Amino acid sequence: MDFSLIGAGFINAVMPLNLLAMLLSTTIGIIIGALPGLSAAMGVALIIPITFGMPPSTGLIVLAGIYCGAIFGGSISAILIHTPGTPASAATAIDGYQLTLQGKAGKALGTAVISSFFGGLLSCISLYFFSPPLAKLAMAFGSPEYFWLSIFGLTIIAGVSSDSMIKGLISGAFGLLLSTIGMDTMNGVFRFTFGQAALYEGLPFTATLIGLFSMSQVLVLADHKIRKAGELVDFDDRVLLNRKEMKQIAPTIIRSWIIGNVIGILPGAGASIASFLGYNEARRASKHKEEFGHGSIEGVAGSEAANNAVTGGSLIPTLTLGIPGESVTAVLMGGLLIHNMQPGPDLFNKYAAVTYTFFAGFVFVQFFMLALGLWGSKWFAKISRVSDAILIPIIFALSVVGSYAIRNSMADVVIMFVFGVIGYFVKLFGLNSAAIVLALILGPIGERGLRRSLLLSKGNPAILFSTPVCWVLIALCVFSIFSPMLMQKLENKYKERDPNADMPKD
Repeated sequence: MDFSLIGAGFINAVMPLNLLAMLLSTTIGIIIGALPGLSAAMGVALIIPITFGMPPSTGLIVLAGIYCGAIFGGSISAILIHTPGTPASAATAIDGYQLTLQGKAGKALGTAVISSFFGGLLSCISLYFFSPPLAKLAMAFGSPEYFWLSIFGLTIIAGVSSDSMIKGLISGAFGLLLSTIGMDTMNGVFRFTFGQAALYEGLPFTATLIGLFSMSQVLVLADHKIRKAGELVDFDDRVLLNRKEMKQIAPTIIRSWIIGNVIGILPGAGASIASFLGYNEARRASKHKEEFGHGSIEGVAGSEAANNAVTGGSLIPTLTLGIPGESVTAVLMGGLLIHNMQPGPDLFNKYAAVTYTFFAGFVFVQFFMLALGLWGSKWFAKISRVSDAILIPIIFALSVVGSYAIRNSMADVVIMFVFGVIGYFVKLFGLNSAAIVLALILGPIGERGLRRSLLLSKGNPAILFSTPVCWVLIALCVFSIFSPMLMQKLENKYKERDPNADMPKD
């Protein structure tokens, strides 16, 4: 670990521009998370175009602020109106809303923000410790290893992030098909461009992401009856916890941090599963099991510490191996590529200054989230009541402007609308948008790895099985294909019989 780079990262992170970026992005993230029906992935996709004109480190810090803020923000509406703002807060609604009914909404929100803070902050430890060694390992990869690595990434996202393995694999296959659009980099042949110059370099990432995650949500919201403002309970009790309450939830926070970190590092599992695992383990270890389901601060802490601990953990495979840990990091990976930063060893060598500034910013974002959560919860609670009738035109306008902004091209706006419709049907049929995005990113990497390997071996496929690393990756691919069944059993086991527990995935 290079402590000089870490120190330089913290010095760069406290520059006024970066601090302002942290404050604004975390605020926007909390608002997005608190609004039922919106997701962290959608928020990151919408903000990516804005970061294009920023320094890369500042742009990445903005995306981190949106990510972390949205995961916490979901707990606000979960606690106050029993409607999780994001799927990751579904377990929080179980005890959080019960505390609200008892007139303890402030205590529930205080528990949520403190647990979120420590869960996210502690996850930064593994981000610093595990990322550089994994990046060094990636330097030993050749063409065959990159081929299997791309397959591994595709099987994980396509399988684990969908309720149905078949639907997940279909999503991945569709993304792979889309990734072939554009010029063949090895032969210079145009593929599936239909004579459109806008497609010569492949599908534009920004427009595709915004279409799949944001414009599709506009269509979903418009397709349903306009949601009325939820009934909001006003509260006057303290948000800050006393020493006894802090001591009570401390073991739960540590336990959930470990759970969330492990789940985050395992690509594809996601914050939703971590949330229910953290909640269940909190209940199992508690001395006050009878309070769970009736208003337990340990239940709120178990859920919130776990889902926020996922944020740092999920960035590790994303930054080092190019395998997103969940849907949000799949979108964030697109943001890296827009800034011409390829996930892998280069992030810790060529772009080390940017990467460690981003890490330091990720740490500071947790403190901004704590401050905003403790002193701004009442205001964010009011925002959570905004009607869909207001949200729809705002998201629509931001989607159009964002798609146009990167290349000043109306063709990108058209592509965004096309993928908005595609994203709507993807959600309608239970497929997975994150799998499609990941395939768009990993497809070309896998194709180049395969074709270069066969070129080196003069067409002999044995080269794909020539190293121990290849066999390890093959075994991981096989395991990941069958892992959805295990993850589904875990999620079903730990979900309470609660109408809001079965929230749709991002």
